[in-house]
Amino acid sequence: MLTMISTIKDVMTTRVVWVKKDASFRNMVSALREHRVSAFPVLDEAGKVIGVVSEADMLTKEALNSEPEGMPGMITGILRRKEHEKARGITAGDLMTRPAITVAPDDTVEHAARLMYTRKVKRLPVVDAAGHLVGIVSRADLLAVFDRSDQEIGKEITDEVMVDQFIDPKTLNVTVKDGVVTLSGAPETSSIGRDLVQRVRHVQGVIAVRDRLNYPPEPGRFDPLANFPID
Repeated sequence: MLTMISTIKDVMTTRVVWVKKDASFRNMVSALREHRVSAFPVLDEAGKVIGVVSEADMLTKEALNSEPEGMPGMITGILRRKEHEKARGITAGDLMTRPAITVAPDDTVEHAARLMYTRKVKRLPVVDAAGHLVGIVSRADLLAVFDRSDQEIGKEITDEVMVDQFIDPKTLNVTVKDGVVTLSGAPETSSIGRDLVQRVRHVQGVIAVRDRLNYPPEPGRFDPLANFPID
């Protein structure tokens, strides 16, 4: 069986820069520059993740403090109340976004990608069953699933996906170029063909699937091409 990147533990970074909730603003700025990171998980005394402080959270304070004289309320009127409260904060506990959006090591990469997209975050702390920090995963980490060769993708489709569906790989053609899979040939039934296409879409590294299968007619199913030929 081929080795696939499918879960968070396969792509996460285990060496994480974190801070306690009483970390000062100045210390966090220094750590950002020293470690070249853009956010910190915030831990409580038990080592559990309770929030995240990002550059955006810290810039809120800079925006408020740099409000020009003679223009009171110009920036503070734009900031939401929650952001305004952050701007007055002086520790990680004051500035952090809570609760932290986290994932588990065994969660799928697809799940993490959906979370990042829907919650508009760039990174996710990874926690164990007790909520303790074990790693962090970024957008760039998730994109690693597409870093597979065409040969690896094609081999997984023919040696695993098709075999699992009891499809003889010799009956269908599978070509892969730049992560785009083209399927052609005549599947035994239409349902087998459609199921194959759906399974191939979820193979790690597949960017798109071009369905060129020649589906057999299904009994009782209306075929517009057969009933209304072009010529």
